[in-house]
Amino acid sequence: MPKHTLTGNIKRHRAFPSKILGNRRDILVYLPRGYRRFLGRRYPVLYLHDGQNVFDAATSFAGAEWGVDETAERLIRAKLIEPLIIVAVANMGEERVHEYAPTRGIIDAKARRKKRSKGLAGHYAEFLAEELKPYIDRKYRTKTDPEFTGLGGSSFGGLVTLAIGILYPHIFRRLMVMSPSIWWDNFVIYRLVDSIEQKPPSKIWLDTGTAEPGWEQTRELCNRLIEKGWKLNKDIQYIEAERADHSEGAWAARVEPALRFLFAAN
Repeated sequence: MPKHTLTGNIKRHRAFPSKILGNRRDILVYLPRGYRRFLGRRYPVLYLHDGQNVFDAATSFAGAEWGVDETAERLIRAKLIEPLIIVAVANMGEERVHEYAPTRGIIDAKARRKKRSKGLAGHYAEFLAEELKPYIDRKYRTKTDPEFTGLGGSSFGGLVTLAIGILYPHIFRRLMVMSPSIWWDNFVIYRLVDSIEQKPPSKIWLDTGTAEPGWEQTRELCNRLIEKGWKLNKDIQYIEAERADHSEGAWAARVEPALRFLFAAN
């Protein structure tokens, strides 16, 4: 079994309850160096989906972790990013596709009996905004305003990050969107982007790997966001990682540039 490789000051909140979703999940909270020493300081917060994969190989899918704790520690120490709190929000296993899907799309088109998602991303967003974030803001010294609050994930976690960022810009404004599942429900995310009437003041990291099937769809998504007013290399950073596949290891390799763009030290 992989070793536990937690780095830094990490707090575990077991079985955190949600009335909105009717379930409980583990929450891990990374606190930056100096958190206990500088008691007057408040910190921006990054919420990450698929929390099992964020810090610890022992709990992650296929034994591969993103190493966000080690990367954040190193970048903070080098003063390349501002010190921040990182909240890893565990997924609910088989319920993951339901919570992360913005619509009731078909999960497996090849299956004999077509199984649909429940499309619970709206409820999941409410859980984050109305239950988890208020708890984290009470428990820890956070900067509570939307411009200091980030959200991130990969694959379906990337899809739900962008969807929530578009629908909840009054809560989340720094978006880490890695290898998003753009194909979902006949490219519903394109339609959501196209429906934006006024561009929110959000900062978006968007990436894909060129070894991923359909990676060009992410380039198209970037173009649509630029059409809505995001400025490349200013409030949207877009990366096509050469020969990178759709895997935890590929996303782990892009955590550093994503953090440096979204949480750059002033």
